[in-house]
Amino acid sequence: MSFLLIVAVLLGVLVTARLLNVVQLASTLSGEDKEQTQVRHDKWNSIGLMIFMVVGLLLMIYMTIKYKPFMLPTAASVHGAETDFLLNINFAIIGIVFFATQIALFWFVYKYRHTKDRRAYFYPENMKLEMLWTIIPAIVLSALIITGLSSWNKITKAVNSDADHVIQVYGYQFNWLARYAGDDKALGKSNFRLIGDGNPLGVDFSDPAAADDKITGTTEMYLPVGQSILFEFNSRDVLHSAYFPHLRTQMNCVPGMTTKFYVEPTITTAEMRKITGNDEFDYVLVCNKICGVAHYTMKMKVVIVEPAEYEAWLEGVDLVIPQPEVEPAAATEIENTTEPEQTEGSAV
Repeated sequence: MSFLLIVAVLLGVLVTARLLNVVQLASTLSGEDKEQTQVRHDKWNSIGLMIFMVVGLLLMIYMTIKYKPFMLPTAASVHGAETDFLLNINFAIIGIVFFATQIALFWFVYKYRHTKDRRAYFYPENMKLEMLWTIIPAIVLSALIITGLSSWNKITKAVNSDADHVIQVYGYQFNWLARYAGDDKALGKSNFRLIGDGNPLGVDFSDPAAADDKITGTTEMYLPVGQSILFEFNSRDVLHSAYFPHLRTQMNCVPGMTTKFYVEPTITTAEMRKITGNDEFDYVLVCNKICGVAHYTMKMKVVIVEPAEYEAWLEGVDLVIPQPEVEPAAATEIENTTEPEQTEGSAV
């Protein structure tokens, strides 16, 4: 069906081209003045461009409205709401400039199309106009950059004492691990040389700070709503990018160094399911860098819950440092208190 549609479009273009050739040939044979012919063509071309502009702008508005539901839902973090606000300001400015320039472009083609009574005016320079369209964009862009940097500095403040929780996000081909700091809000040191089957993060067990660290599996991560979290990102192998789309959080995981990000969730998973009307909605952590053949599988479920539920969940999470197995108590011999049976002939 698609092949037939393409063939039909191509045939339509060819037929239109031939018709235009016939019209041009007919005007030549009729002895019509070439200048009048050119004026008529310019008029219809300019009208066609105006129609194209109207249809194009209306189609863009329609598509924007139609596909808006497929965009990310409400930001679920404090800084996410702020970045969305800044992004909307950028879209508003870009939209105003886009509509203004496109309408002016097509309108000038229509209004100043060629006629025999109009000649182009030689206008080599205008310093006032040059200053106007240089200074105004510079002021607008400076304001956007300054507000953006201010927000970025606020988002990326990474001071342990400021955060209620410290969580390490550890990426490797092709999965994630999460390590939660204990009450000391400090993660134990780690070294890639210490990585092994029983120590996937290479944690230095001799570091006292690691004693209360806890590690989750690769399937899900829990976060408390309304509390600040300092994320520390690391990678075992290649460059990954930890992306929490609904929290509007993304940070590269770089081998050999630690990157940090500060976030405070504001909407629980249950609340977001009501907002989206999707009972199966889940927050996710995905890799936003192409890190290998199974990059698309690098995904972890994120559950945002109330602080009390979070603390209850964390209680059941395993400590990073393996706990020594308790030796079973030695079995005690039980004396046989049963009296021996008397045999025949035994003395009484």
